[in-house]
Amino acid sequence: MSATQSSAVPGPGPTLLDPRSVRRAILAGSIGTLIEYYDFSVYGYLAVAIAPQFFPSSDPTASTLAALAVFATGLVVRPIGGVFFGRLGDRWGRRRALVASVLAMGIASSITGLLPTYHQIGVTAAVLLFLIRMVQGISSGGESVGAYTYVYESAPPRRRAFLGAFTPIGSNLGFMFAAATAGLISALTTKSQMADWGWRLPFLMAVPLTLVCLWARLRITDTPEFAEAARRDDIPTAPVREALSTHRKALLQSMCLAMGQGGAVFLGLTYIGIHLTADLKYDPTQVFWLSAGVVLVTVLLMVPVGLLTARFGCRRVLLVGLLGFLVTAYPAMALMGRHSFALAAAAYLLFMLSSAVVQVPAASLWPRLFERRVRYTGMAIGYNVGTVLAGGTAPYIATYLVHRTGNPISPAFFVMLVCVIGIVALMTVREDV
Repeated sequence: MSATQSSAVPGPGPTLLDPRSVRRAILAGSIGTLIEYYDFSVYGYLAVAIAPQFFPSSDPTASTLAALAVFATGLVVRPIGGVFFGRLGDRWGRRRALVASVLAMGIASSITGLLPTYHQIGVTAAVLLFLIRMVQGISSGGESVGAYTYVYESAPPRRRAFLGAFTPIGSNLGFMFAAATAGLISALTTKSQMADWGWRLPFLMAVPLTLVCLWARLRITDTPEFAEAARRDDIPTAPVREALSTHRKALLQSMCLAMGQGGAVFLGLTYIGIHLTADLKYDPTQVFWLSAGVVLVTVLLMVPVGLLTARFGCRRVLLVGLLGFLVTAYPAMALMGRHSFALAAAAYLLFMLSSAVVQVPAASLWPRLFERRVRYTGMAIGYNVGTVLAGGTAPYIATYLVHRTGNPISPAFFVMLVCVIGIVALMTVREDV
């Protein structure tokens, strides 16, 4: 049996799993993804406010597109971070990679809140923003996949599907916290205050969040699987080359699955808020709170979806989630344009109900595609390339489609396309994975 084939079957897992260590692993994984997605998504929620500060233009759409291009650029460099942190994780340990990635993310986000604007130092402000987003993108390239890997390897084999749900719970709480923070600042400030200094406060919240995450991650040890491999000196010397040579099918599967998940989820978590404020002219504060509420519902669904995943398997539940996005994308986008905030809110919730059904099984499926030797690296490459192609670019592509076609429903076709790609890839995954 080849390495690729054997990686599709879950190994026996560690024999001694201390419940306290498992709880610490779950906490460290989920709280890390919380700060990652808080830091990364708060930019998307504040894109309309940030755009004039760094990309002033007589055309608001042009400013927003420029700000979203920087958002997408931060994700374009994720594969670079994935290769770096993947190699670090597979060669030197999961713990080191997780600590380094969250520290870099937190520092970069904090600096964003201190950046001078275009009106203060000219185009240099936009360059600095671009560079900071690059650092965030590189660090995020190792964060989610590191958390998925760590939780998967730390959990008892029979509970991996359920406990894997807590990592996406953390990431979605990051989105929710970002939206709620933006909504609170927007409610407490005037429009001019928000433009002047209010937008900085959510970024500076990264300081206490980073400290809490570091506390959680410095308390963990490496996973039992990695510790045993290190004891046996079974550590790859070139995990990137090994992953590319022995896990090509798994890399392609993970990339296409990431396109399906990322394209739909990122559009829902970042673009729809922009669409409701910039295109449909709803009050930004209301939209911030709506986004937080919708994500909270998604989070509450993740535990029962985790139980369903443990019962029916990752592949079946993930298929239901992708089909849900495929079927609801068009009617949800159509309902948002009916000039009723209540109807728009219901449509937003309808669309995002599939988010939990996609994210939870995927969190356990990705690690099972790769064997332990290259699990971190393989996931980092496949997941991040797919996220670059469809996830981080989703809000930019959606805004561009609406601006280019004049059709506010056009982003639905993008969602439908990436879901089809994800479904086709899922059909190639073995049933027992």
